[in-house]
Amino acid sequence: MIVVICGPPGAGKTTIATRLRGRLEAQGSPVRLFHSDEFSSRTYDRLAERVTDAPSAGITLVDGTFYRREWQRRFRTLGDVRFVLATASLETCLARNSHRADSIDEQGVHVVYREFDEPNVDLAIDTEECGPDDAVDRILAALEM
Repeated sequence: MIVVICGPPGAGKTTIATRLRGRLEAQGSPVRLFHSDEFSSRTYDRLAERVTDAPSAGITLVDGTFYRREWQRRFRTLGDVRFVLATASLETCLARNSHRADSIDEQGVHVVYREFDEPNVDLAIDTEECGPDDAVDRILAALEM
Protein backbone atom coordinates (compact mmCIF):
# COMPACT_ATOMS: atom_id res chain seq x y z
CA MET A 1 0.00 0.00 0.00
CA ILE A 2 1.14 3.53 -0.80
CA VAL A 3 -0.11 6.30 1.48
CA VAL A 4 0.30 9.80 0.06
CA ILE A 5 0.15 12.58 2.62
CA CYS A 6 -0.49 15.77 0.70
CA GLY A 7 -1.40 19.38 1.36
CA PRO A 8 0.03 22.87 1.27
CA PRO A 9 3.42 23.78 2.77
CA GLY A 10 3.11 24.14 6.54
CA ALA A 11 -0.01 21.98 6.85
CA GLY A 12 1.85 19.32 8.86
CA LYS A 13 2.53 16.64 6.24
CA THR A 14 6.09 15.81 7.29
CA THR A 15 5.26 15.75 10.98
CA ILE A 16 2.35 13.39 10.37
CA ALA A 17 4.31 11.19 7.95
CA THR A 18 7.23 10.87 10.37
CA ARG A 19 4.99 9.97 13.31
CA LEU A 20 2.98 7.54 11.17
CA ARG A 21 6.21 5.83 10.15
CA GLY A 22 7.26 5.51 13.77
CA ARG A 23 3.91 4.07 14.82
CA LEU A 24 3.84 1.56 11.96
CA GLU A 25 7.41 0.45 12.64
CA ALA A 26 6.56 0.02 16.33
CA GLN A 27 3.76 -2.32 15.21
CA GLY A 28 6.30 -4.33 13.23
CA SER A 29 5.33 -3.11 9.76
CA PRO A 30 8.11 -2.50 7.23
CA VAL A 31 7.83 1.14 6.12
CA ARG A 32 9.55 3.31 3.54
CA LEU A 33 9.12 7.10 3.68
CA PHE A 34 9.82 9.39 0.75
CA HIS A 35 9.70 13.19 0.93
CA SER A 36 9.24 15.44 -2.09
CA ASP A 37 11.79 17.80 -0.47
CA GLU A 38 14.50 15.26 -1.38
CA PHE A 39 14.29 16.38 -5.02
CA SER A 40 15.06 19.78 -6.53
CA SER A 41 13.84 19.16 -10.08
CA ARG A 42 11.27 16.92 -11.77
CA THR A 43 10.15 16.29 -8.21
CA TYR A 44 7.03 14.20 -8.79
CA ASP A 45 8.50 12.22 -11.69
CA ARG A 46 11.53 11.32 -9.60
CA LEU A 47 9.40 10.62 -6.55
CA ALA A 48 7.22 8.24 -8.58
CA GLU A 49 10.33 6.50 -9.93
CA ARG A 50 11.71 6.07 -6.41
CA VAL A 51 8.41 4.67 -5.13
CA THR A 52 8.13 2.32 -8.12
CA ASP A 53 11.68 1.05 -7.57
CA ALA A 54 11.14 0.44 -3.84
CA PRO A 55 10.49 -3.10 -2.64
CA SER A 56 6.78 -3.83 -2.63
CA ALA A 57 6.62 -5.41 0.82
CA GLY A 58 5.18 -3.25 3.58
CA ILE A 59 3.87 0.28 3.43
CA THR A 60 5.23 3.17 1.44
CA LEU A 61 4.59 6.67 2.77
CA VAL A 62 4.94 9.65 0.45
CA ASP A 63 5.03 13.24 1.71
CA GLY A 64 4.49 16.06 -0.79
CA THR A 65 2.14 18.87 -1.71
CA PHE A 66 0.69 17.08 -4.78
CA TYR A 67 -1.08 20.34 -5.53
CA ARG A 68 -1.38 19.64 -9.26
CA ARG A 69 -3.95 17.13 -10.52
CA GLU A 70 -1.47 15.51 -12.96
CA TRP A 71 0.83 14.53 -10.07
CA GLN A 72 -2.10 12.99 -8.20
CA ARG A 73 -3.17 11.03 -11.30
CA ARG A 74 0.36 9.76 -11.84
CA PHE A 75 0.50 8.31 -8.34
CA ARG A 76 -2.94 6.74 -8.60
CA THR A 77 -1.53 4.54 -11.39
CA LEU A 78 1.05 3.02 -9.03
CA GLY A 79 -1.34 0.52 -7.45
CA ASP A 80 -3.01 0.54 -4.05
CA VAL A 81 -2.69 4.27 -3.31
CA ARG A 82 -4.51 6.14 -0.57
CA PHE A 83 -4.50 9.93 -0.32
CA VAL A 84 -4.58 11.73 3.03
CA LEU A 85 -5.03 15.50 2.84
CA ALA A 86 -3.52 17.62 5.61
CA THR A 87 -5.16 21.03 5.69
CA ALA A 88 -4.78 24.27 7.62
CA SER A 89 -5.59 27.91 6.99
CA LEU A 90 -3.26 29.99 4.84
CA GLU A 91 -2.29 32.02 7.92
CA THR A 92 -1.35 28.88 9.85
CA CYS A 93 0.62 27.47 6.90
CA LEU A 94 2.53 30.74 6.54
CA ALA A 95 3.31 30.89 10.26
CA ARG A 96 4.46 27.25 10.42
CA ASN A 97 6.53 27.64 7.26
CA SER A 98 8.31 30.71 8.66
CA HIS A 99 9.50 28.67 11.66
CA ARG A 100 10.95 25.80 9.60
CA ALA A 101 14.68 25.56 9.03
CA ASP A 102 14.01 24.62 5.40
CA SER A 103 11.21 27.11 4.81
CA ILE A 104 10.16 27.98 1.30
CA ASP A 105 9.59 31.47 0.01
CA GLU A 106 6.37 32.98 1.40
CA GLN A 107 5.17 33.64 -2.16
CA GLY A 108 5.58 29.91 -2.86
CA VAL A 109 3.22 29.08 0.00
CA HIS A 110 0.68 31.53 -1.43
CA VAL A 111 0.96 30.01 -4.92
CA VAL A 112 0.58 26.40 -3.77
CA TYR A 113 -2.30 27.32 -1.47
CA ARG A 114 -4.11 29.27 -4.21
CA GLU A 115 -3.51 26.73 -6.99
CA PHE A 116 -4.11 23.58 -4.92
CA ASP A 117 -6.23 21.06 -6.85
CA GLU A 118 -7.73 19.14 -3.97
CA PRO A 119 -7.52 15.42 -4.73
CA ASN A 120 -10.17 12.81 -4.18
CA VAL A 121 -9.00 11.73 -0.73
CA ASP A 122 -9.52 8.79 1.55
CA LEU A 123 -9.17 11.07 4.56
CA ALA A 124 -8.89 14.82 5.21
CA ILE A 125 -7.35 16.11 8.43
CA ASP A 126 -7.53 19.73 9.58
CA THR A 127 -4.28 20.07 11.49
CA GLU A 128 -5.52 23.16 13.29
CA GLU A 129 -8.13 20.98 15.00
CA CYS A 130 -6.18 17.74 15.23
CA GLY A 131 -2.67 17.22 16.61
CA PRO A 132 -0.12 14.91 14.95
CA ASP A 133 -0.79 11.92 17.19
CA ASP A 134 -4.55 12.21 16.69
CA ALA A 135 -3.92 12.53 12.94
CA VAL A 136 -1.94 9.27 12.99
CA ASP A 137 -4.76 7.58 14.93
CA ARG A 138 -7.26 8.74 12.31
CA ILE A 139 -5.09 7.56 9.44
CA LEU A 140 -4.57 4.13 10.96
CA ALA A 141 -8.31 3.78 11.62
CA ALA A 142 -9.26 4.95 8.13
CA LEU A 143 -6.77 2.59 6.50
CA GLU A 144 -7.73 -0.21 8.90
CA MET A 145 -4.15 -0.75 10.07
